[in-house]
Amino acid sequence: MSVTNSEQIHTRETLAAAKRIVIKIGSSLLTSQEAGIEHEKINSYCAQISTLVGQGKEVVLVSSGAVAEGCKRLGWQQRPTLIHQLQAAAAVGQMGLVQAYEEALSRFSCGTAIVMLTHDDLADRQRYLNARGTLNTLVSMGVVPVINENDTVATDEIRFGDNDTLAALVANLLEADLLIILTDVEGLLDADPRVNANAQRIVAAVATDARLDSMPGEGAGVLGRGGMVTKVRAGRLAARSGADTIIASGQEPEVLTRVIDGEDMGTLLTAQISPLNARKRWIAGHLRAKGTLSLDAGAVSALRDRGVSLLAAGVTRVEGEFLRGDVVRCVSAQGSLIAQGLSNYSSTELDKIKGLNSEVFGQVIDHPVEPEVLHRDNLVLLEDG
Repeated sequence: MSVTNSEQIHTRETLAAAKRIVIKIGSSLLTSQEAGIEHEKINSYCAQISTLVGQGKEVVLVSSGAVAEGCKRLGWQQRPTLIHQLQAAAAVGQMGLVQAYEEALSRFSCGTAIVMLTHDDLADRQRYLNARGTLNTLVSMGVVPVINENDTVATDEIRFGDNDTLAALVANLLEADLLIILTDVEGLLDADPRVNANAQRIVAAVATDARLDSMPGEGAGVLGRGGMVTKVRAGRLAARSGADTIIASGQEPEVLTRVIDGEDMGTLLTAQISPLNARKRWIAGHLRAKGTLSLDAGAVSALRDRGVSLLAAGVTRVEGEFLRGDVVRCVSAQGSLIAQGLSNYSSTELDKIKGLNSEVFGQVIDHPVEPEVLHRDNLVLLEDG
């Protein structure tokens, strides 16, 4: 599963032109159970980042490691599962993580800032715009923002779940050119190396290629929570804003500069789709919609094939509680994800007008506002995975 050699060379050579880069580094590359944060590794990554900044790149770093560092400081041998223990570990460990990055980046004359995010920060339109404005200002000044999920206040309902997803959403937020995910394996493999000694690295693939769904998963170890499945999903999320993704081994020396130089390493997931505009990127980035609309076959076909708005006549079922302007998902009768968009009606209103033509809305609800349930300008086609 790869592009041809000529396409591969062309695509990898163009990575040098990437202006804005989001880099995600996993816990296993930054911490150990014995030492907590490994400062020499952070210093190495920061030296490479400073080189990229010196080349005129705008770099945003999404870093794991706070919980792992907190576990070390608290004397815990494994990552806890209880939410309050996770929050406590994150609160303790964040102190060491921030200090490590500040010391390392300042050594290379790079300014840095810490930005903590939860899913709510990107699900709310105003906070989304505020986060984008702050990060754009930081990178324009040559500052390297270090972003982490705000585990100290997050709950199961608002946690991103893994920093691969967070990094992809940040790439969407900032319209990045490239997402680099550093992990402890050489990239995506076509078989599980623990079972098949002949497993081969996938050099490149289109991010939306359905064959990626059959790739073997890799565990994240006792201190992490990501895996190859989340990395493929992250590549697909990043592709929505036109960003390519590189999944590579962070154990390779000078991996960041070598990737930008176009060296054949890791797995390249190319976007190869028209990037969504800013509003639609925000809509698509909602990982937890407020409700779900089941559609009949005609509505599914109309959305997929003609790019039209969703009408109430095609809605067969309404699930969840939501208000006008909330994000809802659209699924087929078989449960396949079709689209996501901003609803023109509340769940109570929509339950009354589902299956009806817009001409009769006024007979069943007060003050109908729009003939469409989801206008095509506020709707994004999606796929499962």
